[in-house]
Amino acid sequence: MARVIPDGWQALESTSAGVARERETLGVLAAALPDSYTIYHGVHWTRVERGFAVFGEIDFVIVNRAGDLLLIEQKTGFLTETPEGLVKEYPGKVKSVAAQMARSADALRHRLGQHAALGAAMGTVRIDSLLFCPHYRVRQPGTAGVPPERIVDANRRDQLGSVIQSLLPPGAERDTRTLHHFLRDILQLEADVSALVGQARHLVTRISGGLAYWARQLEIFPYRLRVTGTAGSGKTQLALAEYRAALAAGRRPLYVCYNRPLADHFSGLVDAGGRISTFHALCEAVLIANGRSPDYAQPDAFEAVVAAAAALPVPADLRFDTVIVDEGQDFSEAWRDLVLRHAADEARLLWLEDPLQNLYGRPPVPLPGWVGLRAVANYRSPRPVVRFLQQLLAGEGIEAASPLDAGEIELLTYADAADLLAKTKLGIKACHAAGFRKEDVAVVSYRGREHSHLLRHDRLGDFRFRRFSGGYDLFGQPVYDEGDIVMESVYRFKGQSAPAVVFAEIDFDTLDEAAVRKLFVGATRAAMKLVLVVSERAAAALLERL
Repeated sequence: MARVIPDGWQALESTSAGVARERETLGVLAAALPDSYTIYHGVHWTRVERGFAVFGEIDFVIVNRAGDLLLIEQKTGFLTETPEGLVKEYPGKVKSVAAQMARSADALRHRLGQHAALGAAMGTVRIDSLLFCPHYRVRQPGTAGVPPERIVDANRRDQLGSVIQSLLPPGAERDTRTLHHFLRDILQLEADVSALVGQARHLVTRISGGLAYWARQLEIFPYRLRVTGTAGSGKTQLALAEYRAALAAGRRPLYVCYNRPLADHFSGLVDAGGRISTFHALCEAVLIANGRSPDYAQPDAFEAVVAAAAALPVPADLRFDTVIVDEGQDFSEAWRDLVLRHAADEARLLWLEDPLQNLYGRPPVPLPGWVGLRAVANYRSPRPVVRFLQQLLAGEGIEAASPLDAGEIELLTYADAADLLAKTKLGIKACHAAGFRKEDVAVVSYRGREHSHLLRHDRLGDFRFRRFSGGYDLFGQPVYDEGDIVMESVYRFKGQSAPAVVFAEIDFDTLDEAAVRKLFVGATRAAMKLVLVVSERAAAALLERL
């Protein structure tokens, strides 16, 4: 059986028909070719260096023992035969199959020729090409633009393995380590975003679901569970499981957190029923239920709302059968008591926290008599991000458990406010160059809204930001500026994530505990790619630690 690079392709579930078909072909190739062949595939990965994609339009690269290459271009569905050759029609454009294949082969040949060490070790690398169209029968092979012997269509798709071996025999064994090093390491393995974003989200959700499963198997009476879990460990899945289970059983759940954006995000993940609230909104509900109206015009309005609610009883319709506290590290003892009094008799109580995300410096909240569960595996953040954080945390509990082990963190330094904007824009461009769409990217500021220079801007060049305006509509929903790219402060984006994150405006004199925590929160928002935009003095402090 042929060796497949990168591995892990069997576990990924496809999000499109095209990806599913390419993965099926990969399975056929792996089984049909002997171990004298290596398969590099672009089903959910591509290899990028300085903007050059090795595969381009090529889906598979087969390497034999001699270091010769066969590029396989797969075209699924219908093709059109024209006097100029085979073409594939896409929305709004038509592409020549032969031209695509030639362009990719020439680009790869040129890049290989530029690699001095490879040339010294192996000389010229032979490159051949093959078209595989398993669902289309080529009626005029002579005018297809691709030599007939290099076309495997629907008539002979079962012969794919044998055709490959006839075009690319196993060859005499040579030292091909330099070639494989070139393909695997020098051209870093980066996620092919168009195929992987949805798959990675699904896979991370699935493998991090263990916390939700095992925590709910615990037999505790009364059910009082405190989960201390690192970012990406599955706390949200556990909260969702508890909330949904309560609804399914006809019980009333309450989910309480500190940040409004997190409450809004959670609301979009569950069906109607129960109550989802921030802590201050829950206090406001107590006031209203008792015929009182909060006055947000007075100084220290939020503290006044909390104090007023604490002096009032909780009505029956604000008592719940399941109470879930998220972001517990942001709560105080007094807040704990005010939330837990909303629990009905024999209610299930769940407290979720991550001390490393304590941005407000509050002391740990005691929960005497509760069962504790610790989760230190981060399934969401790419392994390079976790390795970076492990160095900053000096051994504190966080383990890299993500299926993604590709791509290094990009670090851009800025000198002043104008340079900050320029480098943030450059960071967004780096995400787009890696294949991320605008909706996949979030710009997160290290500073809060009141002190951020970056958050004052609604656009950078052609990039328009979707920012919180600071106001709410008549229904109490936050109002956002219209834009394509989310921009938030690290405080408001806590508890959420994005495939690609540009964590910007990072500035501090000393890399103290507070700075490390903010770096931890911002960095762990990235599910696939992380760009850090750091001031020159903060970068110097970081480099001293790393």
